Amino acid sequence: MPDFIYLLPLFLVIVGALTLMIISTFKTITIKKGATVTLLFLLLAFFANMYNLNSSDNIYSVYPFVEIFNKMIIVDTFSSYFSAILILGAILTILIGLHYFEKHKGFTVEFFSIFLFSLFGMMFLVHANELISAFIALEITSISLYIMIGFEKVIDRRVEASYRYLVLGSLAGVFYLLGASFIYGSTGTTTIGIIGDMTLNTFETNYQLLIIGGTMIFITFLFKIAAFPFQNWALDVYDGAPLPVTAYMAATFKAAIFGFILRLVIVDFDLIRDFWDDVLIYIIILTLAYGSFLTIVQKSLKRMLIASSIVHTGYLLIAFTSIGMIGESAASSIIFYLVAYLLSALGAFGLIAYISSNDHLRITYDDFRGFARIRPYMAAMLSIFMLSLAGIPATIGFIGKFYIFTGAIESGNTILAIVGILATFISVYYYFKLIAIMYFYKSVEMTNVPPLKGVAPLVIAGIALMIIWGGIGNTLIAYFPGVDFLIDMAKLSYESLFIG
Repeated sequence: MPDFIYLLPLFLVIVGALTLMIISTFKTITIKKGATVTLLFLLLAFFANMYNLNSSDNIYSVYPFVEIFNKMIIVDTFSSYFSAILILGAILTILIGLHYFEKHKGFTVEFFSIFLFSLFGMMFLVHANELISAFIALEITSISLYIMIGFEKVIDRRVEASYRYLVLGSLAGVFYLLGASFIYGSTGTTTIGIIGDMTLNTFETNYQLLIIGGTMIFITFLFKIAAFPFQNWALDVYDGAPLPVTAYMAATFKAAIFGFILRLVIVDFDLIRDFWDDVLIYIIILTLAYGSFLTIVQKSLKRMLIASSIVHTGYLLIAFTSIGMIGESAASSIIFYLVAYLLSALGAFGLIAYISSNDHLRITYDDFRGFARIRPYMAAMLSIFMLSLAGIPATIGFIGKFYIFTGAIESGNTILAIVGILATFISVYYYFKLIAIMYFYKSVEMTNVPPLKGVAPLVIAGIALMIIWGGIGNTLIAYFPGVDFLIDMAKLSYESLFIG
């Protein structure tokens, strides 16, 4: 297959970004038309990516245009699977956020151009096979997100959140570059794979520099996913961002970061991973404990979902500690959980964005008193998202937590599994609190509640159905793609890391 075909998804996304930048100069192009063009390029990129996934017996690893890029970019089953997740997250974000974008006059067509640039950076990140290339991808994404957060510049808290993320994100980028330079000083290369080969030879590798460099990159990773002790920025930055942007960052961007760090740890840092295991255990426990505390004390639904995303980061890190013992199962459980969380978080954030888009209504728990009596279908969908985030059976969230906790027990991390289960029990309180308020409390006066019409409610309903299907689908129709299909693809993705 020609090298160009492998890079076609990336090419389509960047061309889409440039096209939107050009057509945004025409005043006749409305938000709806801009979103339509964006979706067109995203769908083309998604189908091109699926074509790559369906070729070569579903497992492959190639270096396209090696004479130009010198193995800086890799296209394998792993990167293509993550690209599919990222593009899906982008498509859902546009669809569920369209009503919000139209109601808020601060958004223009240029926003969609920046949006595609951010997606290009994320896709480039999971395709990166070299540390400096990954840094460039990370900066493309970060700069785009800075702009997206503060796009409604007439709102002070948007600008404040953007500036705060700019300053803190730049500091994290400095740690990454220092780490990459230490790794280069230790091994003489920044190419993923060759770094791992160099660590096998103790005579040619300075382990102290390698560990320092890896630790600095690990700090950047912890910051980007909002793990303890680098989590406090997330509450203020995510809360200051527009709701669709918050959903995009909390779910899709997190998947991109995990995609890159998984490749780096599995391929290059396998021999020195034990150095971080003890520290990581404490980080996980504190992330789950502090994240749960932050979530419980929130009164705003948006801040509650943001704080709970910190807890979900802790769940993902539990599986991270199991990679050394059960590599394939642990990696596939991380990938699957990212899909489960992406659907649940986008659905929850998207529905709240739709409900609150008219005059910023219904943001706190109290605003949803008796909501089920006025909008029963909306309340049902929101309940499904809460159940999935809590990990209740018959939802895709339960399957994701099941794989992570059983993997932790299998790999000997029983303490982490117990802490994770306790955090799950605690999460029942703040997720079920919303359900109880919607169904069992007396309703407040309902004004300006948007009706169920347009694209966004249909897409959100589709996400709710996917969440239920992910929980019970395989028990109903044995031969229809469901959870097993996602897990099998995740395992193939892991295997492709070792055939390059």
